Amino acid sequence: MKKQRGFEIVKGWENREIHFPVRKTKYSAGYDIESAEDVVILPFSLGSSPTLVATGLKAYMQDDEVLYLYNRSSNPKKKGLILANSIGVIDKDYYGNVENDGHIFFAFYNYKNEDILIRKGEVIGQAVFSKYLLVDEDQANGIRKGGFGSTD
Repeated sequence: MKKQRGFEIVKGWENREIHFPVRKTKYSAGYDIESAEDVVILPFSLGSSPTLVATGLKAYMQDDEVLYLYNRSSNPKKKGLILANSIGVIDKDYYGNVENDGHIFFAFYNYKNEDILIRKGEVIGQAVFSKYLLVDEDQANGIRKGGFGSTD
């Protein structure tokens, strides 16, 4: 059977007890994704960069699909965490790239006035696979060469 879409563990993380994402209910769109390690997210200050939280995962999908990363709905209220990019976009060609093997990260800002600890195995967000459409006369033919943030 040909693989359609799913998750794999990225190179170098095979022996770190990474859990594959799961849907919790029959009609859930999103797969719950866990942190692959303990991470402290410092309070936001002007000029600070978001904290990247590793998942230990990469995702494969069909040519006309994308994986969207969403914040866990309870994160803003309970932990003060928001995604730096509002919604993460994982393209098909991010999978297995030479720079980081397609490692999926969540980029968080902490707007509370205290450090926030994310523990390994804690659910940090959701991943939703979706189809996308192309415009007439689409000419995209570039080839990804890097990993995180490489298509600018």
